[in-house]
Amino acid sequence: MDACTAQLPRICLLAAPETSPSVLYGLYDVLTSAGALYPELTKGVPGQPIFDVKIVAAKSEPFRCYADVMVEPHCSIEALDDAEVIIVCDVYQPTDTPPHGRYQAEIAWLRAMHARGSIIASVCSGSLILAEAGMLDGLEAAGHWGYRDMFLRHYPRVKMREELVLCLSGEAQRIVTAGAVFSWQELALYLIARFGTPDQAVQTAKLFLFSEHSDGQLPFAVQSPRIQTSDAAIQACQLWIAENYAVTNPVAHMAVRAGLKPRTFARRFLAATGYHPMDYVHILRVEEAKQMLETTSMPIEEVANEVGYEDSKAFQRLFKRKASLTPSAYRRKFARMAAIGRGDAAPAH
Repeated sequence: MDACTAQLPRICLLAAPETSPSVLYGLYDVLTSAGALYPELTKGVPGQPIFDVKIVAAKSEPFRCYADVMVEPHCSIEALDDAEVIIVCDVYQPTDTPPHGRYQAEIAWLRAMHARGSIIASVCSGSLILAEAGMLDGLEAAGHWGYRDMFLRHYPRVKMREELVLCLSGEAQRIVTAGAVFSWQELALYLIARFGTPDQAVQTAKLFLFSEHSDGQLPFAVQSPRIQTSDAAIQACQLWIAENYAVTNPVAHMAVRAGLKPRTFARRFLAATGYHPMDYVHILRVEEAKQMLETTSMPIEEVANEVGYEDSKAFQRLFKRKASLTPSAYRRKFARMAAIGRGDAAPAH
């Protein structure tokens, strides 16, 4: 390490064989060029980098990460005892299997570094490692929306904020969690602004064509609760309502099918699924409405009726609460994406 980089704030990117290369190398590329590349492109004079960025792992030996891409750590975690920021990159993890008992060396190191004053950040499923470490207990945290049920069942002391792209928590905001995979871009810009200047963050966004996600994660989230197997009567109701979500008085129908009194049914449904029965129905209806908005030109009032709502205004309020966009705004956003996929979209201006 030369004298210049030794004086820069150090950011360590913690990688593992389950890490996706897009997160690891995307962060590395942006953070190493922050402060340096923009002046060169706009004025012809190289600027000064903001960070000393290191890729670290449990061991220093090279390994292949997700998609068989080679990773050569600068050093092992054992060789580092100081860093301003440590970013836990995403780790591929099945959504029904928590990483209990894994990453023990990394977890011990993260705890020690946080105790020494490091900011600990994570991207996407990297928040699962922080949850395993107990570092998110009692705190709000972001992460990929696909892990909402895992957090609910296995990390109940963590307040999962599935709608957030970036979440700042803990004393002096030294726990920073980012949402789904490409929220690493918001994390990078945040760190550039925090350790550099807001102007440098804006310049970096311009350089890489980053666009903020002001609507959060909810417009992208697919809320599809799993069919559980612990309660056969409730499982049968889940299967039935998946095909009959538009029926009038859906909760009463399910209680009758289960042969249970309404209060008993509601209690057992919540225990088995983690959702109140009507909330569960709303989720199914909104997801079906999304499909209609993405693929048809059906009027909003008709979409509402098709999924079980006679009151179109009430449907629109519910939809915005669940998706963070009005039905019309949702249609504009995702219908255009579909058109791009077909190759028939007009160029953006």
